[in-house]
Amino acid sequence: MATNKDDFLKKLLATFRVEADEHIQAMSSGLVALETMPAGEQRSQGMEGIFREAHSLKGAARAVNLAEMEALCHALESVFAGLRNERLAATPLLFDLLHRTLEALGGLLACAGQAPAEAQKQAIAALLRGLDDAQQGTPTAAQAAAALPAAVAVEADAGFEPGAGPRVSSRNTETIRMTTAKLDAVMRQTEELLAPRLAADERARELRELGISLGAWKKRHARIRPVMRTVERSFAGADMVRGTAAERRDLAKLLEYLDAEAPLMKLIEDRLAKLESAAARDHRALSAMVDGLLHDVREMHMLPFSSLLEAFPRLARELARDQGKQVELVLRGNEIEVDRRILEQIKDPLNHLLRNCIDHGVEPPALRERQGKPAHARLTIAVAHRNGSKVEILVTDDGMGIDLAKVKAASAKLGLMSTDELDKLDEREALALVFQSGLSTSPIVTELSGRGLGLAIVREKVERLGGTIALESQAGKGSAFRIVLPLTLATFRGVLVRAGGQVFVIPALDVERVALVADKEIRTVENRETIILDGQALSLAHLADVLEIPHAAAESAQSAQVVVLGRGAGRIAFRVDAVLAEQEVLVKCLGPQLARVRNLAGATALGTGQVVAVLNVPDLLQSALGPAARPPAGASGERHAAAAQRSIMVAEDSITSRALIKNILESAGYKVTTAVDGLEAYTALKSESFDLLVSDVEMPRMDGFDLTAKLRSDKALAHLPIVLVTALESREHRERGIDVGANAYVVKRSFDQSNLLEIIARLI
Repeated sequence: MATNKDDFLKKLLATFRVEADEHIQAMSSGLVALETMPAGEQRSQGMEGIFREAHSLKGAARAVNLAEMEALCHALESVFAGLRNERLAATPLLFDLLHRTLEALGGLLACAGQAPAEAQKQAIAALLRGLDDAQQGTPTAAQAAAALPAAVAVEADAGFEPGAGPRVSSRNTETIRMTTAKLDAVMRQTEELLAPRLAADERARELRELGISLGAWKKRHARIRPVMRTVERSFAGADMVRGTAAERRDLAKLLEYLDAEAPLMKLIEDRLAKLESAAARDHRALSAMVDGLLHDVREMHMLPFSSLLEAFPRLARELARDQGKQVELVLRGNEIEVDRRILEQIKDPLNHLLRNCIDHGVEPPALRERQGKPAHARLTIAVAHRNGSKVEILVTDDGMGIDLAKVKAASAKLGLMSTDELDKLDEREALALVFQSGLSTSPIVTELSGRGLGLAIVREKVERLGGTIALESQAGKGSAFRIVLPLTLATFRGVLVRAGGQVFVIPALDVERVALVADKEIRTVENRETIILDGQALSLAHLADVLEIPHAAAESAQSAQVVVLGRGAGRIAFRVDAVLAEQEVLVKCLGPQLARVRNLAGATALGTGQVVAVLNVPDLLQSALGPAARPPAGASGERHAAAAQRSIMVAEDSITSRALIKNILESAGYKVTTAVDGLEAYTALKSESFDLLVSDVEMPRMDGFDLTAKLRSDKALAHLPIVLVTALESREHRERGIDVGANAYVVKRSFDQSNLLEIIARLI
């Protein structure tokens, strides 16, 4: 444990040295420029910049417990503040003092992590007194401090030259800082080297095939020579006349050509063998260099999960406190490193899952205690390596689990599946429905949850990264989200297949196996083709059918090549025309115009120069399932057309808010009627027919809570959808909104018209 802490402190100190050197250099350059600047706006801006650098360096020094450096920075900050507000005069003596202070900071930086020498301590004390006197306008100590020789203020072995200002210590040259944009550019260019490497492999293969063809032709040539010699002897027989003189001359020329051809053929054969050997050697050398370079650049991109998860404990505490719950967050596997680009993309999905677990999964403390659970819920984010090239993120909670009955009811209400189809689903298939867009089991829509978008976004982002997500849940015991991601992006091993006469790439990580299945072993079960592999029945789908492309001209009548995709019970076998090869590929995105084409994840160029599509395996698995996987109907254009037939009552006492909401709804095509308070709205609702109510909470005569409760107790209006839009954002008010029967609770502070329209479209 102590070793890990020491290693962390060393890394932190190394990072600080780089950052601090930049701050000191910036202050030194700023001071030099400041001395020659005339008074004015530019000088003020320069002073502000130096002040900020001193402030930043003070905070960084405090983080690594460098008290002497922090004290000097604090004193510098005070002097710069005085210069900025013109309380102090910018005299040459003061500039000398400031430059000496920067030299002292450089000395402290060079020996960071070690105790300062006695001479350094004395110099620092003198500088602090001088800076303090400079602030008070008493120059005596300031003059003495400014007059300190550089060799005293900064020791000679500290890595700085007297009078030259701070310079970078030799120990700091081991690291550099660069923008992520530059690092990403280097990564992209390095990954592009994969294309010439594949091309070199293709050229070497072509030369091998050419050598084989030449060998076969040489064998045929060798069989011709004896036949020609027999013909020659027949022409030369004395007992009979064979052919004309011209024919004998032609035969002689042919034999002469065959005799001369042998050494030429040998020369070509030797030359081709040398080219083949050289191409293979160049390919091996290029592969070694490209693979090594890719590995090193990928290592530069690798960051530990701790850099992503360090903010999660605070987030969990805030979310739990806001909901009146108690949560203990446990983090495991923080040290595992993964591509920085993956960390950036997975941050939002993990945020969604954390919110989902706390909002939906974790029970209030009183309820947990009644169930015999500890008041503090336990939420775990565990990261682990999987199969060498993957990383698994397991997000678990010990809450109430997922109510499958509510999931199925919400699915039926949303129109995802019919009641009969829902009844036939097993537990795994029913749990998978929570990832459908628009599905939510929350009794009310709030700014935190209830819109049914969170888990859909999680799945979409995970799949865009080439990963998978699965859900496990036990009623009363909790839920577990299992995310599996590649360690790196862009390059991966791919299986090349041909279907419908076209070539496609399937990520090898998603391929469980390939197999050859006899046609007579293919059965039809419940209108689906099925095969038996390893004693298990698997659905069989034609890849060409799933991709909606024509079949190839002819398929084998005796056997079928299949590629099994997925894991566990979710496996599906896809029939292909041929499995061609496995190789490393560089995937290219399809661009913003084709950012989300179903079944496609990108494209890649093979060594031959042919551009082929990279398939999206999660999409393929869903597409192969048929109607059950289709997204719910209701495009935005259809919604707008339907909106024209819907009428909404808006109850709001504020003229401004009422006009705003009315304008938003009418622009979306709804017919809107307004009321100035709850009583007027209730009277109108009793006399006219409306499809939905949007109400403020704080209103005269009858507030939104009372209006909602009154409507829920009215048999004729009990099922009217109600959206409360209010400035009251406390947990108690949201809970009261749930208790009285509101369908959605929107806080004005986070009000967004697209969210309001989305909620209304969902409710009606």
